[in-house]
Amino acid sequence: MQRIFIVAAKRTPFGSFGGSLKNLSATDLATVATASALTSGNVDPSLVDSVFVGNVVQSSADAAYLARHVGLRSGVPQSSPALTINRLCGSGFETIIQGALSMVAGDSKVSICAGTENMSAAPFQLCGNDARWGVSLGNGLKMRDALWDGLTDSYAQVPMGVTAENLAEKHNITRAECDEFAIRSQKMWNTAKENGVFDLEIAPVQVQDKKGTKTIDTDEHPRPDSSVDKISKLRPVFKKDGVVTAANASGICDGAGSIILATEEAVKEHGFKPLARLISYHVSGCDPSIMGIGPVPAIQGALKKANLTLDDVDRIEINEAFAAQFLACAKELDIDMSKANIHGGAISLGHPLGASGSRIVAHLANEFQRTNAKIHVGAACIGGGQGIAVVLGSP
Repeated sequence: MQRIFIVAAKRTPFGSFGGSLKNLSATDLATVATASALTSGNVDPSLVDSVFVGNVVQSSADAAYLARHVGLRSGVPQSSPALTINRLCGSGFETIIQGALSMVAGDSKVSICAGTENMSAAPFQLCGNDARWGVSLGNGLKMRDALWDGLTDSYAQVPMGVTAENLAEKHNITRAECDEFAIRSQKMWNTAKENGVFDLEIAPVQVQDKKGTKTIDTDEHPRPDSSVDKISKLRPVFKKDGVVTAANASGICDGAGSIILATEEAVKEHGFKPLARLISYHVSGCDPSIMGIGPVPAIQGALKKANLTLDDVDRIEINEAFAAQFLACAKELDIDMSKANIHGGAISLGHPLGASGSRIVAHLANEFQRTNAKIHVGAACIGGGQGIAVVLGSP
């Protein structure tokens, strides 16, 4: 099989809901991350022959054109095709899979694989039929919140938070365990930030405010001063006497990440310096009412394809959609927590839906430069009942 490498990987800082990045569209954010990735990897944009960008809520005015616009704004040739992808919270991972498949098929040698989301700009929507053709007497025009719709599975008739409550009940996960894990995420992020761990992956963003141009180079959502005592006072959001609160769930945020994939042939031809090698991937389905358990079969499937076990893995990152969801996966997989999410996760950093997979891969790929690790695994649960995972190896 064609050997495929990650030759650059960057992400923007994640902006808080309504924060510094709110006025940058998902297209803008993906373009910033992609430009930074191309520059850091010394990849001439003219070499890129395919573009894949993940996006979920589609809050940009040009959402229908998103991947194409990211490519063209990044200097990619007009002849190189682009595809916007929505596999919900797995979209960032999915772009890497699609990039790899295009290389295996012989259709591509250098690919932009990005994920992006501006959740602050998620629109309030009117039904087009009602707005264009009118409503009956007594029925006014009614708006829907695209953000809430995106976080609710209408088929299973549950918000994502309820699926986490279901997992907590099934796996006997307590509120105290969830709060303790949430604070772990905050503290881990803070320690990593103080030690410069994120410096290799961050693509600073320039924004305009009343005082002029401002550089955003740090995640805005983390609250490292939080404590178990403070967050234990919060009320559960989805269920009386439940475990899910605003403090132990992932943050609603804005951000993007961009990964540059290249074939072994392209690496040799253009002198790229790989950060990591893509070893395997797996996508799986599960019960939508406990969608958060999706990473379990996804990780198991990806490791099986690579003839590896969890004992072979040096680092594992599972997107922290909810503390209860992560802890359920950790219990099912019997994860060594000293290897898991050791620099924080979505509870601290935030979870811009289409971007989180890109963030995790950017982080794990760059981590090979700082450590002697050999195998990293990244995974996420997916609303609607899916899981996705990738296995990365040192280059």
